[in-house]
Amino acid sequence: MRSDAIRTGAQCAPQRSLLHALGMTDEEIKKPMIGIVSSYNEIVPGHMNIDKIVEGVKKGVALAGGNPIVFPAIAVCDGIAMGHQGMKYSLVTRDLIADSTEAMAIAHAFDALVMVPNCDKNVPGLLMAAARLNIPCIFVSGGPMLAGRVKGAKTSLSSMFEAVGSYNSGKITAEELNEYENKACPSCGSCSGMYTANSMNCLTEVLGMALRGNGTVPAVYSERIQLAKRAGMKIMELLEKDIKPRDIMTEAAFRNALTMDMALGCSTNSMLHLPAIAHECGIELNLDIANEISSHTPNLCHLAPAGRTYIEDLNEAGGIYAVMNEINKLGLLTTDIITCTGKTIAENIEGVVNKDPEVIRPVDNPYSSTGGIAVLRGNLAPDSCVVKRSAVAPEMLKHSGPAKVFECEEDAMAAINGGKIEAGDVVVIRYEGPKGGPGMREMLNPTSAIMGMGLGSTVALITDGRFSGATRGASIGHVSPEAAVGGPIALIQDGDIIEIDINANTINVKLSDEELAERKAKWQPREPKITTGYLARYAKLVSSGAQGAVLS
Repeated sequence: MRSDAIRTGAQCAPQRSLLHALGMTDEEIKKPMIGIVSSYNEIVPGHMNIDKIVEGVKKGVALAGGNPIVFPAIAVCDGIAMGHQGMKYSLVTRDLIADSTEAMAIAHAFDALVMVPNCDKNVPGLLMAAARLNIPCIFVSGGPMLAGRVKGAKTSLSSMFEAVGSYNSGKITAEELNEYENKACPSCGSCSGMYTANSMNCLTEVLGMALRGNGTVPAVYSERIQLAKRAGMKIMELLEKDIKPRDIMTEAAFRNALTMDMALGCSTNSMLHLPAIAHECGIELNLDIANEISSHTPNLCHLAPAGRTYIEDLNEAGGIYAVMNEINKLGLLTTDIITCTGKTIAENIEGVVNKDPEVIRPVDNPYSSTGGIAVLRGNLAPDSCVVKRSAVAPEMLKHSGPAKVFECEEDAMAAINGGKIEAGDVVVIRYEGPKGGPGMREMLNPTSAIMGMGLGSTVALITDGRFSGATRGASIGHVSPEAAVGGPIALIQDGDIIEIDINANTINVKLSDEELAERKAKWQPREPKITTGYLARYAKLVSSGAQGAVLS
């Protein structure tokens, strides 16, 4: 046991004295030390219930003969951070979470870990830590929020943001906006659509790092606490069998995750997080394979914001295993690989039934024959950019229009709210990338304002920053190289014609190579927006969004 380094033999008497100081008995000290990484806090709705999940995990670990010991992880609520300087601190916490968990786990010689995350960067950050540490690990999240209800229809946070745009354009009253405010987010949990947090929790099941239901059982269900207890018991089996994260998260597992990403229509942020997690596993996940996988993977789910179904509906329909079983009818998954259940994927999904073909479309009646996410390339994004194709209006899958260029999100919002964006425009928001932001902010406010004003079927948005999983419309993010390093997006001028063809996976500006080269010769790097603290260090170390925005 790794923990023998702090609890066995006369030389460890000083360490044991400190364990006794914690109130541990000799009987507890003799048991395997299982770290429980708790993301509990009182500011993130997806985390306010995690204390109850952790208690369930502790009981499960103790029932199976382990010594459960809790330590914390931080988390940022993207919804609360949205639209101001706080959003610069969202993506960057992914690495803080991974680094701090690594430090705690090694410093205290834990034998295994149970990760209890929920929200956007918390899940991938802990997956990165699990891969890096490569000791037995299992995940159990805080669970998704229930959908809200406004005027008899289900709703969610994305509807809330779009309601602001509707109010600003006079489409709804202040009283109607207030109703959304009070009803859009009715419970604790990660926001109720297929946004980034739920995307990553669902993909944790696909990767094999979480038990069935982790991505879909609502936060408020007692079943969630039962799941936590089972995860606590299961970690002891993983420890006994020495099944570690890199045994589970193989190259085949990541291809499965990309396949299911396409089938589910997950957040575009998964195209940042999956490469970063794979990187920690020693696997290069080239996004070129995303379009290859998408080309033969049907999109079976249209959860919010792409459609009118929610994670709670997916749970009732059979959850992630049901979608996996449906997709595997086409032979698209590698099913002979081990998972945290101690069984293979084939064993896990055998006999799982799709209980609602309206929520999970059968493979012979998909929403589309290709996947929910597309990676685009062209002279505007030579290294790639990403769009959630399943959330784009059909008429916007191919679009050509004049650029309206903004140097930051705030300038774009002022123009949108000021009525300066017209049908046909392509809004370009630059210097918001990993280095230029710094921190690669999400642009949910601009996209929601566009949608709320009724321009979603005529206006595209392009950025070297990111889009929230709650974003819908022709919103193209992760443009790489970013503006801060002189990528072509830095060279665009107002009125340049930008051509987007999502089905063809292309994005180009109608400029000759000579014109682009002439503009590049005149381009000058900008002074960093932030020169002190963590963000300044992050900007110096972070890679391109096309590489998962990992730190070197």
